[in-house]
Amino acid sequence: MRSLPSVLGAAALVVLPAAPAAADDHTSPSSFTIEDSRITESSGLAASRAHPGVYWTHNDSDDGPYIYAVDSKTGRTVATVTMRGVGSPRDVEAISIGPDGDIYVGDIGDNLDGTWSHVWIYRFPEPKTLKNTTVRAVQYTVKYEDGPRNAEAMMIDPKTGRAYIASKSQKNGGLYAGPKTLSPSGTNIFRRVDDIGMEVTDGAFAPDGSRLVLRGYFEAAEFGWRGGKLEDLKEEPDLPLQRQGESVTFTPDGGTLMYGTEGPSSKVTAVKLDGELLPDATAKEQKKNGGGDSTGAGAASDKEKDGNLFKGALTFAAAAALFFGLRSLFRRRR
Repeated sequence: MRSLPSVLGAAALVVLPAAPAAADDHTSPSSFTIEDSRITESSGLAASRAHPGVYWTHNDSDDGPYIYAVDSKTGRTVATVTMRGVGSPRDVEAISIGPDGDIYVGDIGDNLDGTWSHVWIYRFPEPKTLKNTTVRAVQYTVKYEDGPRNAEAMMIDPKTGRAYIASKSQKNGGLYAGPKTLSPSGTNIFRRVDDIGMEVTDGAFAPDGSRLVLRGYFEAAEFGWRGGKLEDLKEEPDLPLQRQGESVTFTPDGGTLMYGTEGPSSKVTAVKLDGELLPDATAKEQKKNGGGDSTGAGAASDKEKDGNLFKGALTFAAAAALFFGLRSLFRRRR
């Protein structure tokens, strides 16, 4: 969806065109550009479990019942999945893959900020072969226990298969848990389990289920995830400067975050994780390998990352001063 942050991002490019984003795409082989001209509003991202190097994405709004598989090596679409049995999608905002290998699609957006009485989640098995295909998806009706709200982040716990939704509102944002098992008949009530003090545009669980990352336009937050509860971490993941940051997912090994944005030929930027931000299984694997990089090569070096973050901060500050005055960056308030 279009919003003021997209205007701010565009202004930043005008004010300081030479400032690159963190994890520069030209020096980071893991980063890529989505080349498909049909994908102009990529709003969700999920790393394939069955096809290494492939990422699933979709447009938001009313593009239709289409999901795209994009090869990160070339940026080209290698499969288009058309969903049947789901009616007419209204505002698809999120995508995630469950422990059973099924793809879950969150038709959970509400551009009118909480006026639709219900939203939907669609589910179908990840195709074993990458080719254009039509699948019959299961449709789940979703309501929130405390009334309608806008949301853009839906995450499936990779251990339990439980669905979670993070609402978008910065003032009263929350994390909602669905029932242990979604039911295709009746209504699935999502209940608030924690507060989220940031505007969330997407989120993702680490492959081992030990971390949950949430992103917005101006910040990203990572939490420990234990028994269905959020645990604060001292560190925060780096966030690249993007025109309108809409998506995030972990690489399959858990060592890198992939940040996506909207627009034609949109960028997906890789940012390497370290320290306590590493999922438990990834940190254990690195330790076993003598501290080597098991996270998937291609993320920017620390020196490049620090330099790019500094330049990106200058760009953001100039644009923010021009359009919004001295506006405070969104911070986590938990």
